[in-house]
Amino acid sequence: MQEPLVLIPGMMCDARLYAPQIEAFSRERSVTVACATRGERIEEIASTILDGAPQKFALAGLSMGGIVAMEVLRRAPDRVTRIALMDTNPLAETPQSSAMYEPMIVGVKAGRLDEVMRGFLKPEVFAPGQGRMEVMALMAEMAQSLGPEVFLRQVRALQRRKDQQAVLRRCKVPALVLCGEHDRLTPVKRHTFMAELIPGAHLEIVADAGHAPVIEQPEAVNAALSAWLAQPYILR
Repeated sequence: MQEPLVLIPGMMCDARLYAPQIEAFSRERSVTVACATRGERIEEIASTILDGAPQKFALAGLSMGGIVAMEVLRRAPDRVTRIALMDTNPLAETPQSSAMYEPMIVGVKAGRLDEVMRGFLKPEVFAPGQGRMEVMALMAEMAQSLGPEVFLRQVRALQRRKDQQAVLRRCKVPALVLCGEHDRLTPVKRHTFMAELIPGAHLEIVADAGHAPVIEQPEAVNAALSAWLAQPYILR
């Protein structure tokens, strides 16, 4: 059996985000979608994931899931055999960007979760084309399933997150940095920067995809993940 794969969903997402990856990789290895809904700090979420994770595992995260994955790597570099960071951001929030969440918090507390999520994940965050509305509908369904309390906890965690650049520079395992070419939330240039921080990282830009390439272009993402999973584990 191959090494287990742990997937961390993005903000207000659940296992449905990774349905194509679960189908593709669960035939050859254990695939787990970690819970990223507990805790008001990234550190707390990472600790909870580590408590339930295998002793050693491949780790992949998208968006907020990537932020949590970097914290998992920081806490347990000896347990993470390889890491894939997708449509994410290693930087801490600035006071200005943190303040931008406050109107969203007010809106969600007032019962407007749907409206807030539509404003946060605008159509232009995803790739243009016929599939965009389906992707947005799934994102809305997952957000509604998780509910306002999870939104508030996750936003607080994002506001308080730490800079992870030093963690990436110390990374000694095979690393994939992946981004949809149309992602305006965490753009390609941010991922180029991330890949340059990680020794030996492979950068993959997914055509015709935005902030959720795992469901926008699952075949291309699965091919990139397959190549990453096939890399020999060499501690550098």
